[in-house]
Amino acid sequence: MSATRRAAGATARGVPGSPSLGELTPEQALRHLRLLFTRRPDGLLQGDLTALVPGPGGEPDESRPYAPGVDDVRRMDWNATARTTVPHVRMTLADRELTTWIVLDASASMDFGTGRMEKRDLAVGAAAAVAFLTERAGNRLGAQLVRPDGIQRIPARGGRRHLMRVLRTALERPRVPAGPQTHTLAEAVAALQRAERRRGLVAVVSDFLEPGWEQPLRALARRHQVLAVEIVDPRELELPPVGLLTVVDPESGRRREIPTYSKRLRERYAAAAAEQRAAIARALRAAGAARLPLRTDRDWVRDIARYAAAQRRGTGGAA
Repeated sequence: MSATRRAAGATARGVPGSPSLGELTPEQALRHLRLLFTRRPDGLLQGDLTALVPGPGGEPDESRPYAPGVDDVRRMDWNATARTTVPHVRMTLADRELTTWIVLDASASMDFGTGRMEKRDLAVGAAAAVAFLTERAGNRLGAQLVRPDGIQRIPARGGRRHLMRVLRTALERPRVPAGPQTHTLAEAVAALQRAERRRGLVAVVSDFLEPGWEQPLRALARRHQVLAVEIVDPRELELPPVGLLTVVDPESGRRREIPTYSKRLRERYAAAAAEQRAAIARALRAAGAARLPLRTDRDWVRDIARYAAAQRRGTGGAA
């Protein structure tokens, strides 16, 4: 069976000390997110980054010897290479002003969760992480939200008040009824690629279960630095042995009765789900996007902090 099936009527559970955003009012949720990321969780994010995923920037800097398999040959410094007879690459300074765009998937498959929170709440948390961790003087934040009534575009602006407006809009987005989706993640990505020509950071937050996003994402990554935040729920990876389970595909509205007491069926489901996630990872890698997987049953704040710290270590502490 398809690994995109969802358990009908599943609810998210709160965890003491880490409330689900869905259990809070918008004001409480925004305050909770602000406290999480302005305190730089777990001490892992101390210091100043120009982006959650450090990028190459655009201003030329000094040259250094070329490292095969590490450096992009398009950055070859031919003058230095000819002068020294040793291949050199031209380094660049990181851009001091960053425009960050958040593309938030609000399709029906995101209104689901059996872990600490629903996928829609985790998606807003991930968006808040990107927003707060890239917030600094001169930086701007914009968003594209996939809604049932269309693609909602919030122009990029600076300032904490605008950042909170973006997050509030994401928190208050309506739930999507099961059935064929009128507007898609692929449309939102393609629209941003056409409209935003200035290089920046784009965080695409989705479960990537909807088909058709691969080519638009690849085109977007040619100009922008793309971070794909993959939202996953444990029930999308394996089924619990709970007897006869009613499941629904939110993208089509189709329902089925699944006998989860069958060990063979559960193993087939887990194998299909693992292959599906591997295919998504390959597609994201082929598109040129960095991948950050987050799960509704894990400490997502710690996962983001570790990811950001690892990215900084990989660039020597700066972009």
